[in-house]
Amino acid sequence: MNRREKKQRAAHIASTIYTVLLMIFIYAPVAVMIAYSFNNSRVNMVWSGFTTKYYAMLFNDSELWGIFGITLFVALLATVLGVIIGTLGAVGLRDAKFPGSKFISESIYFPIVIPEIVLAVALLLLFDASGMKLGLGTIIIGNTTLILPYVYITVRARLVGMDPSIEEASLDLGADRFYTFMHITLPAIVPGVLSGAFMSFSLVLDELIVTSFLTSAEITTLPIRVYSMVKKGVSPEINALTTIIFAVCMAGVLIYLIRDQIQMRKIRKEREKAARFSA
Repeated sequence: MNRREKKQRAAHIASTIYTVLLMIFIYAPVAVMIAYSFNNSRVNMVWSGFTTKYYAMLFNDSELWGIFGITLFVALLATVLGVIIGTLGAVGLRDAKFPGSKFISESIYFPIVIPEIVLAVALLLLFDASGMKLGLGTIIIGNTTLILPYVYITVRARLVGMDPSIEEASLDLGADRFYTFMHITLPAIVPGVLSGAFMSFSLVLDELIVTSFLTSAEITTLPIRVYSMVKKGVSPEINALTTIIFAVCMAGVLIYLIRDQIQMRKIRKEREKAARFSA
């Protein structure tokens, strides 16, 4: 084994160790949470044996499911609004030439740059000044504002890599802008839209700071409920619920990846057929 091969082997070993440590760092807390959801103790610091009773208690806890339902509703509605506004904004500002278009395009990044507590206080002052009552509406507006940049960035990245001549050809052939957007632009940026949607949904689902500033006494979301339980100890029912959420999210990601692989194979086969015909 020469010196070059030794360096490559050492680099391979180092990268493998780094990858393993990174995966442990990311997933070890999740593994602990899943394990303690089956713990036969209401204290999450001591293992007292295996049980599934907290899953049974979870499915019978109507209050907790009501809180989760509100959280899910907020996450879904904020994600839908964020995806629609962010996608249309990215498409509309791509070739915008009006005065102030560059400032508007750059200012969309502000919710990412500034701390969440600053955004939460600013929105609270805005709603207070406008006389808008805090509640479900203000929570949805606040979370939509928070996730807009993430959708905008992912969609904008797809638009940058898109050939504008395809849209121009559609317009030259007599299609209007709406038809071109629905049949040319949107199918091309779907991966960016879906990435932004998944990211936005996960962000809103566990958002605490903005939601806690903009909620009312009558509305409680799951992150607020969990945070309120920290001093007394988080119930194993919460561990069970978060385990179920994690499993559903992982299943969604796997379905998306499988679907993406199937589409890539179809595209590869079509290219191979086209290459054979051209030959």
